Formats: sequence, structure tokens, C-alpha cells
Amino acid sequence: MFRKLVLLMLGLSLALTACGGSQSQNDALTRVRLPMGYIPNIQYAPFYVTVAKGYFADAGIEIEFDYSFETKGVELVAADKLPFAVVSGEQVLLARAQGLPVTYIAAWYQQYPVSVVAKSELGVVVPPDLRGQKIGLPGLFGASYIGLRALLDAGKLTEADVMLDAIGFNQVELMAAGQQNVIVGYAANEPIQLRAMGIPVTEVRVGDYVSLAANGLLTNEKTIAENPEFARAFVEAFLKGLRDTIVNPDEAFEISAAFIPSFSELDAEVQKKVSKYPSNNGKRSGLDIPIRERGRICKRYCSRWACSRIEWI
Repeated sequence: MFRKLVLLMLGLSLALTACGGSQSQNDALTRVRLPMGYIPNIQYAPFYVTVAKGYFADAGIEIEFDYSFETKGVELVAADKLPFAVVSGEQVLLARAQGLPVTYIAAWYQQYPVSVVAKSELGVVVPPDLRGQKIGLPGLFGASYIGLRALLDAGKLTEADVMLDAIGFNQVELMAAGQQNVIVGYAANEPIQLRAMGIPVTEVRVGDYVSLAANGLLTNEKTIAENPEFARAFVEAFLKGLRDTIVNPDEAFEISAAFIPSFSELDAEVQKKVSKYPSNNGKRSGLDIPIRERGRICKRYCSRWACSRIEWI
């Protein structure tokens, strides 16, 4: 069943910090470097809207976007070098399993956003069909890797049954060039781009088989203990931008152009589909699964696999 990714304004275990930010002498704004986990992309429209509409500034915050790997963001937040990061839910559990003092403070995506995308002629439509396939993914870390592991498990497969190829964030380009036939990406990005290029693909979504805690905001225990008002202000500002993005995706699309390099050179229709994808969520079964239950499911999967495989970039 085709299930759409939703942005959810839920779950604020609010009580958090400003320690990783820098503040000007006149105390006007606290500068916060925010690890995003991916390249500048229309998927981050809620954050761009929050900045452009001044919601962060109203909360006394100036944002510097950092497009490094999410594992790096987890590492920096855990070390109290930064107060917040955008991460997928399983990274929180993996970090906690290693004794890192991090906390998931706000849910952004309702459904785990990762999919395995394959050229249609391969006939990959359910997890068992992945057996024997070479699968390109950014690396053996992060949401793409954990999502793939969940799909393999759902199909009663292991990594030994497939060939993993770490290709960085080049999934679309390599598939279009014929160098990859199966890739792992985000449901709201790679499959939309590939179909717009005229490449017929099938999609196996993690969220159709496993309910995992998905993308959200991360902080650390020190922030929660020492500066809860700052953390509350950060999350509440983000939620305003998220609501505006859901209510008016066309406006969010226009706002995002200023934050994405060479945006005018991108296919406008594809970008609009990507930007509207999360907010055009409709109704689907399973939305009543509490975030804590999703976390327990995610923890069960993470504990089953060797956490030592996760690379801290």
C-alpha cells in the first residue's frame, strides 16, 4: 500500500540548551550551527521558512546551516559542542547505546522516510526481492543504512544476501548514468527525481514494513538541565515554520529558493513535488502509533544489529 510521508508536529519533551551557540556582546541573537545531515535541499523547507519568516530571530536565535553527515551532528551534540542537530530517530538510540547523553526532543517526520528504489525491470517490489542485488547507499551509517537493514530483516535477509556499495549522495546521478540499478534514498527525493527523468522505478518503503522513530530534533542532557527555555524557544520556533510549510507549501517552495545553491537551474516541477510531498499527507493507517512505541521498535532492531558497525564520521 502506497503510504505517504507526513510531517508531524508532535512530541516535544521540552526542556533544553544554548551551550553550543555563540552570543554577540549585545545579547541580540544567539548563533546556533545546526547540522542537517544532508545537502541543501527542498526537503528542509520548514527550516528555511522558520528562518525567512523570522521565527528563529524572534526566539533570539540566528541559524547557521551545517550540511554535514547526521552522525557528525550526533557526535557534536553529545560532546556539547553544539546544542541541536537534525537526525533520524535510530541515531538517538544508537548513540544512547554507546553511553552518549543525547535526547530526541521533537518529531518532524511521522513515517520513516527511507526507501529502496530499483529500476523497474528488476522486479523489486517487496523486501525478499533484494536478494542478490547490488545496492548503492550513502554509506554504512545513518538513516539509509538502518532503513535498509530493517527492510532486509523484513524480507528475512541479511547483508550477506546483498552487495552494499557506498556511493555518497550520488544516487540519482549514478542510476541515471547506468552505474547503479538499486539505490537507497528518501521517499520524498530520489524516486521523484528519477521518475521525472523518465526512468521507471519501483520503490520499497521502510515505513510500509516497520514503524521506526523517524527524523526529528536532537539535543543533549546538559542543554535540557541547564537551559530549558532556550530549547523550548528553539523547538517552538521550528514548529511555527513547520505549520506554515504544511499550510502553504507553494510559499515554502518560493522561500526555499534563497537557501539552495543553483536552485533556478533545478527542475521546478520536480522540486515542487518534493516540497509538497510531506505536507500532502492525507490519512493512512498507523498514525496512532505513539512515538515512544516507534522508539521501542527501533531500539529492538538496533539492538539486534551490531552497533559497532555504525561509523562516527
